Amino acid sequence: MSDGLWYADWAWLGSDEAPTDRVVIEVVDSRFSTITVGVATPPAGATRLRGLTLPGLANAHSHAFHRALRGRTTDDRGSFWTWRDRMYALAGRLDPDRYLALARATYAEMALTGITTVGEFHYLHHDVDGEPYVDPNVMGTVLIEAAAQAGIRITLLDTLYLTSSADGAPLEGVQRRFGDQDLDAYLERLARLDDANADNTESVRIGAALHSVRAVPAALLPEFAERTAGRPLHFHLSEQRAENEACLAAYGRTPTEVLSDSGILGPRSTAVHATHLTDLDRTLLGDTGTGVCFCPTTERDLADGIGPARALADAGSPLSLGSDSQAVIDLFEEARALEAGERLRTERRGHFMPAELVRAASVAGQAALGWADVGRIAVGERADLVTVDTASPRTAGAPPVGVPLAATAADVTTVVVDGRVVVREGHHVRIDVPAALEEAVSSLW
Repeated sequence: MSDGLWYADWAWLGSDEAPTDRVVIEVVDSRFSTITVGVATPPAGATRLRGLTLPGLANAHSHAFHRALRGRTTDDRGSFWTWRDRMYALAGRLDPDRYLALARATYAEMALTGITTVGEFHYLHHDVDGEPYVDPNVMGTVLIEAAAQAGIRITLLDTLYLTSSADGAPLEGVQRRFGDQDLDAYLERLARLDDANADNTESVRIGAALHSVRAVPAALLPEFAERTAGRPLHFHLSEQRAENEACLAAYGRTPTEVLSDSGILGPRSTAVHATHLTDLDRTLLGDTGTGVCFCPTTERDLADGIGPARALADAGSPLSLGSDSQAVIDLFEEARALEAGERLRTERRGHFMPAELVRAASVAGQAALGWADVGRIAVGERADLVTVDTASPRTAGAPPVGVPLAATAADVTTVVVDGRVVVREGHHVRIDVPAALEEAVSSLW
């Protein structure tokens, strides 16, 4: 447990639409105990938070090992599918020790940017030949350990991956690392993860994921939904037009319709990408309260397209944000790109207010990952704080309400997770992040 006293020049409190100035924040047993506004001078013993303080940010969709691809997929014009080939080549080189080093450095980079919880969409399960390790969850376990060493929470979204296409083609090559023998084998691994992390519930959640409709036969989806009840449930959805076409050929329905018919949609569920949707798809997602996680920097990097963010929010789908392929780790950029994508698509401005973008980057993402008491600076909530420099070359002169539209990850100065300082003066308190990344990535290439 951690206690503390903080004085924020400006803080985005609760569900407020704009920041409040001169805020005293007291933390007892790792939770916000009192919040007092309009205090003229810092009280004795308080740590000063200079700039704008936000709630802890949530990265709702991450593939940690993709961090080793940054800057290495632009040597030819290529396509999503050539990028995927390079990703598969990388996946074939990882073992538990290398994965621990890479994920630890990647999560520490996330901490530097204000991310206090990561949702790791984990499907790199087995050895290079597809056979389970002696501990079939060793690769998931190293991700949990990496998050602990980096000082952030993790929701491990352990992923079911059985086929290589919607027509049921078997996994081949490196894809065999991703697949379990069948649904029962997957659920057995999931139960073992629960048991192994029963004492880690303050920092770990074990969620479920299905990779996509091409990777899990539709006939298994109702049982999957039933037997993963009570967990956060995430899935890639309509990221590529080719995915939709294959699903229509196999089932005569869109991926969203297949998932709806199978009982997958609902408030515990989050669709990732949701780029290429029909009007009915958007209605099905919104009417069920299914969340949608947008990853704009990855979606533009892979030329996926621009999803209907505003229409989904209006339909009833809570929006969250993710760094996905780690082309960029910067939730300020993801949030700005949510608005920018709508502007480019509609040729109009003003689709999302700053408060909506802050909520997508914080409380909505935390909730999508199963953390109901994180993401607001409010009494009783867990004590996460992210302070942004308001006097940097990017933010100087911007009003506090506009800082999230101007700041980048480089402007984060302080990060507190459950009352504990993880980043101080822009540096991780435990890890030399650039050196750790350099060593981890270089070892793989």
